[in-house]
Amino acid sequence: MPKCTADEMKFGRLGRRIVEANFQGGAIGSDGGLMLLREVDRRIGLSAAVAAALADPRDPSLIKHSLRSLIAQRLYGLCCGYEDLNDHAQLRRDPLMQTAVDVVEDLGSSPTLCRMERRATRADVLALNRVLVEQFIASHEVPPEELVLDIDASDIPLHGEQEGAQFHAYYDHYCYLPLYVFAGKALLACVLRNSRIDGAKHAAAVIKLLVTRLRQVWPEVRIIVRGDSGFCRQRLIRWCERNTVGYVIGVARNARLHRIVEGWEREMEAQYQATGSKQRLIREFRYAAESWDKERRIITRLEFGAQGTNPRFIVTNLDLPAQSLYDELYCQRGEAENRIKETQLDLFGTRASSQKFLANWLRVLLAGLAYTLMQRLREMALSGTELANATAATIRVKLLKIGAAVIRNTRRIRILFASHHPLRETFLLAARALASP
Repeated sequence: MPKCTADEMKFGRLGRRIVEANFQGGAIGSDGGLMLLREVDRRIGLSAAVAAALADPRDPSLIKHSLRSLIAQRLYGLCCGYEDLNDHAQLRRDPLMQTAVDVVEDLGSSPTLCRMERRATRADVLALNRVLVEQFIASHEVPPEELVLDIDASDIPLHGEQEGAQFHAYYDHYCYLPLYVFAGKALLACVLRNSRIDGAKHAAAVIKLLVTRLRQVWPEVRIIVRGDSGFCRQRLIRWCERNTVGYVIGVARNARLHRIVEGWEREMEAQYQATGSKQRLIREFRYAAESWDKERRIITRLEFGAQGTNPRFIVTNLDLPAQSLYDELYCQRGEAENRIKETQLDLFGTRASSQKFLANWLRVLLAGLAYTLMQRLREMALSGTELANATAATIRVKLLKIGAAVIRNTRRIRILFASHHPLRETFLLAARALASP
């Protein structure tokens, strides 16, 4: 005879009342915000575009779960904090997840999702990068006058025997070295690479592809490439100059550069000794490294304080005043680093635990696509609210993780949210913003 009280839990008393609990609440989910993600996805067509871009070698007569439903299930899971495929062993039966994915039966299992990832090809991952670009283009109702493309690299630690795993001395561990390109807060490209390479490898090729596509759609747009000194490579700089693309890129410090600025540094040191306050200057000059084919404009930011000198150098072909170019343009490069952290940490873009390199690239791209979904949620539904500039992790905790009961019958699906949710008004505003016109 089954034990009906096996799941009963006792939590003491509240006054004269006994506090007890069990798991017999029925169809209750913890991710009520999935409905917002569903509406954003429906409006921008992200999961459908991803499914159309991927090859599906399965026999159509044997398919139970469409590729679009599998992609949507995976993206929504990442947005809601479920980074591992084994989480879907239970999520596939969650009524909220089923409703969000537009089905009323069990979703894809963990093995089904794993097989989808492991059959990724190079053509697939390149196609998904194109999806990122097309989503960015579609997000603009009017052509932008100027785009700043931030290019940067990061590391994805590896702890197994993944294909292409190599030791990187700077990061001091085995890792991949993905290359990211952002335009503002939008992710345009994610290229997974082995780590024992020049950090700027493929940068020129990726920028060329992006600029070509963007100018096909917006012929008059001004494009500026921005990056740190790791991307100060002649191949990239010369391509930008030949194709009327602006650039502002860091330059690594060296003895020749230090000799050029040492006079200004001595003046700053004298002023520091006289006033006791930290000194700061912006200056510019012409310079050519031995590998360069000509002199270029160099802008330097010089500081002198208690720790001594701290010079920074950038090279550019832009005609802007040196001070505004450095402070207002180049220094904004750090925003791209925040976006990379959001993609990698908040949306699990470092979960490269598959043995296959291409499967890991697909996983990193899925994290990038989930970031795109969350970013579009911010733009389309949260503008003007307290979550307008929140990170994906904050939006998840405050807006997506809402308890809800689901009642389904033949005519209607009713989702009953927690009555006293503190961001109830924000949720209502977001839902109304995403409602069909």
